Amino acid sequence: MTSTTRGVGLAALEVAVPDVEIVAAGPDDSVDGTPVSFVASPTSTAEVAAVLRAAVEHDLSVVARGAGTKLTWGAPPARADLLVDLFGMDRVVEHSAGDLIVHVEAGLQLAALQQVLEPDGQRLAIDPVTGSRRLGTVGGLIATGASGPLRLASGGVRDLLIGVTFVRADGVVAKAGGKVVKNVAGYDIGKLLTGSFGTLGIITEAVFRLNPVPAASRWVTMSAGDATTVGEVVQTVIHSQVVPSALELDRRPDGTAEVGVLIEGIVDGVDGRVQGLERLLGAGESSDAPPPWWGHAPWSAGDTVLRLTTEIAGLPKLLDALDDATSGLSRRPAVRGSAGVGLLHASLPSDDSAAVAEAVTSLRHQSTRWSGDVVVLDAPGAVKRAVDVWGPVRGLDLMRRVKDQFDPHHRLAPGRFVVGV
Repeated sequence: MTSTTRGVGLAALEVAVPDVEIVAAGPDDSVDGTPVSFVASPTSTAEVAAVLRAAVEHDLSVVARGAGTKLTWGAPPARADLLVDLFGMDRVVEHSAGDLIVHVEAGLQLAALQQVLEPDGQRLAIDPVTGSRRLGTVGGLIATGASGPLRLASGGVRDLLIGVTFVRADGVVAKAGGKVVKNVAGYDIGKLLTGSFGTLGIITEAVFRLNPVPAASRWVTMSAGDATTVGEVVQTVIHSQVVPSALELDRRPDGTAEVGVLIEGIVDGVDGRVQGLERLLGAGESSDAPPPWWGHAPWSAGDTVLRLTTEIAGLPKLLDALDDATSGLSRRPAVRGSAGVGLLHASLPSDDSAAVAEAVTSLRHQSTRWSGDVVVLDAPGAVKRAVDVWGPVRGLDLMRRVKDQFDPHHRLAPGRFVVGV
């Protein structure tokens, strides 16, 4: 049977884009429960552009996919006629080790990129947490703005991205930024695309600034029995002279918590800073290996995942409010993340979607106490139907105007980002 959608058959798309593999979508090709009709697998930026032009011609909505590890993040798209699979675009275009720059295609897995950089003693200082065994791609990393422990010292994706190639909704190829930092001029479109969930353009190539791999790395961990103690430890480390590369929190459903600090640099310097930190804290254990929870997501399949932001000083208030808001759930939340930058993830049981929605609403009402936001990053469909996953958003009118400029017909992942975007 020939697959059709919106009056368009597979054969018509094959004629429109003869050089790109396009097939009828299978049962595993849906986007967060939204069915897909066709899957295109381009292998170059030019082929992605051809696919987008065909989508315009046949009035098809489009969602991009890399490894598929984050397709359930955010809201389900209102429709997703055509899935553009970028997983085959996995080449390192150029690695300029002397300039600490790498140019890659969007379908390259982050782990594979790090392996390419390792022989030159370099790394892309991005280590996003994930709840999947699959390894995410560079394009998905940019589209979702995912980050991990190293964000404290090195910044997030938007800070390391210095050049980007993307295809607009009308099929036109656009570029922003440059191959070296000093050549970057004009509007920083890369920052705009970061975290846009594929609603403004399909990212096909990226240029990143790299960092040398440090000669030594040590982790210092200590227990913290309650929210107040967690806040005190985090504040002490942040305001100390040890200059940590990462400052992470792991708070378990039983209420016990551990704070971990990563110290990196030359061997002698790391040893001295570790000793100084242990004296400062009056407790803690150091190790050449990270604690087992380090860099791992606190959620399991089927959980509701919250992304929580806070001022550093407001961390104890956030943790206490989270406990209060979720007291009616079947288990307390697990919380983990970058306490040093005020970005945490919490996992809630999803067996009672109404109770989860009530907990999220309660947290949002209190969020001004810690100057943060509460986003439902991922959740089963019942929870997403019960609560607005993005919640109140500042600058919504501006976001809508940007969307209308980049994608006037709302063809790219419509509705996956905040309301109307």
